Amino acid sequence: MWLKGVKLKPEHRARLYTKQIQILSRGPQSQKERRAREIKEIVKEASNEIKLPLSSEAHRLIGVGLYWAEGSKGKMFQITNSDPYLILFMVRWIEKIFSISVETLRARLNIYPQQGDLKIKKFWSNLTGIPLKNFKKSYIKPLSTGYKKNNLYYGTIRIEVPKSANFVCKTFGWVQGLLADIKPQVDFVQKKWRHLSKVPRPVNLNPPIA
Repeated sequence: MWLKGVKLKPEHRARLYTKQIQILSRGPQSQKERRAREIKEIVKEASNEIKLPLSSEAHRLIGVGLYWAEGSKGKMFQITNSDPYLILFMVRWIEKIFSISVETLRARLNIYPQQGDLKIKKFWSNLTGIPLKNFKKSYIKPLSTGYKKNNLYYGTIRIEVPKSANFVCKTFGWVQGLLADIKPQVDFVQKKWRHLSKVPRPVNLNPPIA
């Protein structure tokens, strides 16, 4: 308060104003950096809780969960994703759980025209070990001006296991086993609200990857 009557020169006021702006602008940035450090620490601690190698049961159930979420419900064992980590995990899972050689697997890409079909195939082949000759013709999405740069940079890949209808049945049998405790509740609620399933819905017009 005792400085209230002190008059500052214009250059001093400008300098003070600039410093105030700098302090205010650093506020959100410092909060952002602090939050980034917190997130990094949380992720690090959680990562350290995982003990490798996984037990056979843990490994099997992780693959079952991933296939339940990302796999095909049809007659062929297929899983589609763009995440290299998920795809490599599932390829190794298929090899171990079903005793299938990676050289018998098939693959197909879903990419944009600007990505370079052969280069993307080589990337996935190098990652998974699936021979290039086992890659089917890629689905090339129509050219669009609305795509994001580096979005799905490696495209989307579908892994196929030939003659695998029994593998699909077995995997979903494991899923049912995992859900046995909650099945009565789900069945009860679905039966109670079954009228909702009769509401007409539009046909999916997205082009299939197959």
